[in-house]
Amino acid sequence: MQIDPHTPTTKNPPEQFTGDVWLDRIAFPREPGQRMVVAKVRFAPGARTAWHSHAHGQTLHITQGTAWVGSRSGQKVEAHAGQTLYCPPNEQHWHGASADSFMEHLAMLDNADDPATTTTWLEHVTDEEYLTG
Repeated sequence: MQIDPHTPTTKNPPEQFTGDVWLDRIAFPREPGQRMVVAKVRFAPGARTAWHSHAHGQTLHITQGTAWVGSRSGQKVEAHAGQTLYCPPNEQHWHGASADSFMEHLAMLDNADDPATTTTWLEHVTDEEYLTG
């Protein structure tokens, strides 16, 4: 058993996010065969990810605020603190804060066999895609 040392909060890169987004690592693979990754991610109002997908899907548990999550099908859902949302493997989607609220979620996923292929990042979500749906 061990307590991990404090890991500084990082600001997510603008190539993959619009607006201000901060990440705290919670869990990551430590030994061969382990795949689980968990992060606490905080979004300023209007901030969001770029379009992306995950090889093994992704679970988002909203801990604060209001989240908007969109998929390529045009579906956009609103989720609130205490709700959990699942995006299936390889579904192209985005997620972020609503336009007028900070939002925090736990992002949970399993790494792919090659961790570099766990998440496929695509183009930025346009303002129109973000606001409609």
